Amino acid sequence: MIDLHLIGIGTGNPDHLTAEAVRAMNDADLILLPRKGRAKSDLIDLRCAICAAVLSGPARIVEFDLPVRDADAVYLDAVNDWHEAIAAAWAAQIALHLPDGGRLALLVWGDPSLYDSSLRIAGRLKRGGMRIRVRAVPGITSIQALTAAHAVPLNRLAGPVTITTGRMLRAHGWPEGADTVVVMLDSGCAFEVLEPGRTTIWWGAYLGMAQEALERGPLAETGPRIAARRAELRARHGWIMDVYLMRREKIDGN
Repeated sequence: MIDLHLIGIGTGNPDHLTAEAVRAMNDADLILLPRKGRAKSDLIDLRCAICAAVLSGPARIVEFDLPVRDADAVYLDAVNDWHEAIAAAWAAQIALHLPDGGRLALLVWGDPSLYDSSLRIAGRLKRGGMRIRVRAVPGITSIQALTAAHAVPLNRLAGPVTITTGRMLRAHGWPEGADTVVVMLDSGCAFEVLEPGRTTIWWGAYLGMAQEALERGPLAETGPRIAARRAELRARHGWIMDVYLMRREKIDGN
């Protein structure tokens, strides 16, 4: 039996780990760390730094190469194939390092339940016949890190929040009836398709990390500044993780 803990680790800052996450890491027999290529070597370095900061138990740390998604295929088909390949990579590492079962930990950016597919991939292992128990350990999400960095509430008083992706925003525009919108997984400034109107944006990249970058203000003025800064940061670091919150001003100004 494999006891799999999917541990939310926040946005890269060891201080974001919960006490529950630290316990789960120290209780593990094996921690798997995915490599995503040289351009994203900072990401595995951050995971290694988190392990070094909190581990006091005997957990083994093993790095493995994460499969790459086919960027030229139809999106959902490519993602399904990619998840299947990741599940196979997990299974291979489990067979190699935990052949008699044990406790396995995977470190998940943010929280395993929010725009992350680790739970779905673990489900593929179950359907494939592996004897596995899955537990998710919640973590600080990039949304929480963003609102904390800007010291802004996520919602208006008693108001709803819509969480979407850059792909959906670019395809469909501002969500119908939405007041406050959070955009994740945006590969390239999807807010540029919007009529800025009286919209305010709060943007953050590398939240909680040493290179954290923040911008806020009216979308008409701040959007071009974000686009230029985002391009410069991506060129400098070879990768970028960012998220943003937008809110439209009400007619009465509230």
